[in-house]
Amino acid sequence: MEMAIRTPLTIVTGSLGSGKTTLLRYILTAVSRKIAILMNEFGEIAIDTKILQGKNVQMVDLGGGCVCCSLLGELTAAVDEIIATVNPDHIVVETTGVAEPDALVFDIQENLRVRLDGVVTVVDADAMVKYPQIGHTTRIQIESADIILLNKVDLVAESELKAIINKLHSLNKVASVIRTFRCQVDPDLLFGIGREQIQSPPHHRHQPEFESFSYTSQGVCDRSCFEEFANSLSSDIYRAKGFVRFPTGTYLFNFVAGRWDLEPFESSATELVFIGKQIADYQLDIVECLRSCEQ
Repeated sequence: MEMAIRTPLTIVTGSLGSGKTTLLRYILTAVSRKIAILMNEFGEIAIDTKILQGKNVQMVDLGGGCVCCSLLGELTAAVDEIIATVNPDHIVVETTGVAEPDALVFDIQENLRVRLDGVVTVVDADAMVKYPQIGHTTRIQIESADIILLNKVDLVAESELKAIINKLHSLNKVASVIRTFRCQVDPDLLFGIGREQIQSPPHHRHQPEFESFSYTSQGVCDRSCFEEFANSLSSDIYRAKGFVRFPTGTYLFNFVAGRWDLEPFESSATELVFIGKQIADYQLDIVECLRSCEQ
């Protein structure tokens, strides 16, 4: 009996706020093939899912948790269901920023309906300069990569970029390192890698370094008050994202390691997720600040 053609699957991984969702949004506009995206959110509100809806792509959101540990069985079921119902040309799995992809790679290799095309790791150049100590999870994400997208290169000096690239090559001698701005890259570089590395079963217990909480409100925020709040966020808040309602409309809020921006976006309510270390210590203050900004 002839074996069915397996669907190519690409894993997108990288640290919190490195640009994974930006990359997925770009792929959806730049690739004409039918792509199914599996997203695994870190946070209670599926904000990234909302961003990617309505672009002629089949979305599957696996919810909170960590892909490399708690959702391996569920991922397999989701992949099988997507192939049965959507039959996409390509599947892209986005892991959470705290996921270690080696376990996921092993699980995908065991699934006879997909073929692992490659692992794409997004690295934040600016964060590499600000936080030069590479943690255990980030190291595994870099070591597992077939392609490394060195993102946010516009924020870093050329001499610093060269030092980062040398560091990446010292951790992964085979992956190509591609410099990007807002993750814009020729999609042909991302797909059709035809990965040949075999992943052995992982032997680690995953220790999540980050915690999250979410804030939802039907209220309308004063913009200058909110901007003051964004500027005052503690350095322990590594990532925040979501939607904020102002009198002039709703905006997508994106905060990474002290930098943030707002862009107009259609959404009906304020929905925010905050991610960081010991974040429970800040939750009451953050909620109080946000409520005080509401008119």
